Amino acid sequence: MSAAANKKLMQDIFAAAADPDPAARDRALFIESLADDAKWVVTGQYSWSRTFAGRDAILNDLHGHVRSRLVDRTRTVAHRFIADGDFVVVEAKGDNVTKEGIRYDNDYCLVFRIEDGRIKEIREYCDSVLTEKALGPFPEAASRAAG
Repeated sequence: MSAAANKKLMQDIFAAAADPDPAARDRALFIESLADDAKWVVTGQYSWSRTFAGRDAILNDLHGHVRSRLVDRTRTVAHRFIADGDFVVVEAKGDNVTKEGIRYDNDYCLVFRIEDGRIKEIREYCDSVLTEKALGPFPEAASRAAG
């Protein structure tokens, strides 16, 4: 796919998942675009830093834990897309609240690598201090499973 097509795919994914109405948010395009062998790399040197290898680890271990910590359905709103070949960089901001009532509005820079219309890799850069303050350390049991 071209850089423009990859950018459009990511714009469509974020638009569907970021609807202001929680009931209208749709992650189906993200899920169907995620390659079975995709990996999500949480960068940095904190408890969340690791590679989630495979679609199941991304959807269940990483996203499942995040969803378990937040009220309602999670939302990340993209405000910039930059595409170059197989890579699309997305700048985005969370719009979330934890079950304890703490705002979790992290700023993200997400680098997506796309092959043949499928997301193969995501590298996440964010405020690690805010992540641990709002969501707590990543659980050890899930940490061992993620590798």
